[in-house]
Amino acid sequence: MKFSVLRQTALAGNVDALDLISLEGGTYVLEARSAGGTFSVRDEQGKVLHFRSMEHARDLLHDFPRIPFHLVHAETHDEMIGMPVVRHEPLRVQISMHAAW
Repeated sequence: MKFSVLRQTALAGNVDALDLISLEGGTYVLEARSAGGTFSVRDEQGKVLHFRSMEHARDLLHDFPRIPFHLVHAETHDEMIGMPVVRHEPLRVQISMHAAW
């Protein structure tokens, strides 16, 4: 979903939640969840948007309506060779869409 479409969809009240997903290397991507499914947020050229920080994402979302907003971080510390594969849910923390300061 392009960022401009996400904004229009959010203003119409059709976005259930936003997930800011932490990736290795200190970058983040944004996913939008709605009744139609989960969508990666993309720029106008169709490339997945990457954010430098939580504040970078908040800056771009500053004029969005209040929507549940989560920081999602996958646990990678248990990825050891020889250990049995165990499915863990990622850590999901609700955060504010706007900076506290």
